[in-house]
Amino acid sequence: MQQPTLLILAAGMGSRYGGLKQIDTLGPNGETIIDYSMYDARKNGFGKIVFVIRKSIEQDFKEVILNKYQHLIEVDYVLQEIDSLPQGFVCPKDRVKPWGTAHAILMAKDKINTFFAVINGDDFYGNHAFETMSAYLKTLSISKDSDAYSMVAYPLSQTLSENGTVSRGVCSENAEGFLINVKEHTKIQEIDNKIINQNSDGTQTYLNPQTPVSMNFWGFHPSLFNHLENMFIDFLHENIHDIKSEFYIPFAIDDLLKSNKAKVKVLKTKSDWFGVTYQEDRQKVIDIFKEYLKEGIYPTSLW
Repeated sequence: MQQPTLLILAAGMGSRYGGLKQIDTLGPNGETIIDYSMYDARKNGFGKIVFVIRKSIEQDFKEVILNKYQHLIEVDYVLQEIDSLPQGFVCPKDRVKPWGTAHAILMAKDKINTFFAVINGDDFYGNHAFETMSAYLKTLSISKDSDAYSMVAYPLSQTLSENGTVSRGVCSENAEGFLINVKEHTKIQEIDNKIINQNSDGTQTYLNPQTPVSMNFWGFHPSLFNHLENMFIDFLHENIHDIKSEFYIPFAIDDLLKSNKAKVKVLKTKSDWFGVTYQEDRQKVIDIFKEYLKEGIYPTSLW
């Protein structure tokens, strides 16, 4: 089969972080989190990288990210803008936020025709996660496995921030290791040694620390794009005037599962996940990368 493509979502606004996490230098030698993801992807057989960014950071992104990789691997990018809508829809004037992760993926429709993985640009997933995803995608046939999707799951307790609430896709799987459903919880936090989600109606849900969660490391057949096009139109009909509404990929996958249009293999990994949701998370990540260098997990120079 063709080498899989890696789609990196890097258009987020970083409102809670207070800056562009995608180009923040966190490694011992000025590496970004994307640098480590690129290293792990290339090492594990991904043949092309596509970034989703927004117009306002395009120039900085080209200088800091794209120019660095062009001699190493095929690199491309697309723009996610809030006015990138299907024909007949007009973006509300007071909308500021992007339309969400599923919309971001949809922007790459014309750039990808292979099996592909999706990650967040500001999250660290680890080498074993890339190895596991790549190995699974390479078992599939582009002509026979159009409904074969996958995701890398992490235990909820490993994905929290000490500095505030986080959003997570909480997953249920069957005995064969396939996803049953995924529910987005948007205000998860550990309080008094218990993990709690603050629900929109003011109630609380207690969550098991070992609950598998999606950190937006997905594997897809390119058939996903057609599904997302149709689903995004339905989403806009219902939500276009809600300026805070977002078209999340877990919502889309959950709908595809319910309609039997997809099956999602849940892949387990030995890797640790971490990210920089808040500025206060930054030093912890810097310290982890220093330790990885000391232990020889990553080389002094990634390239």
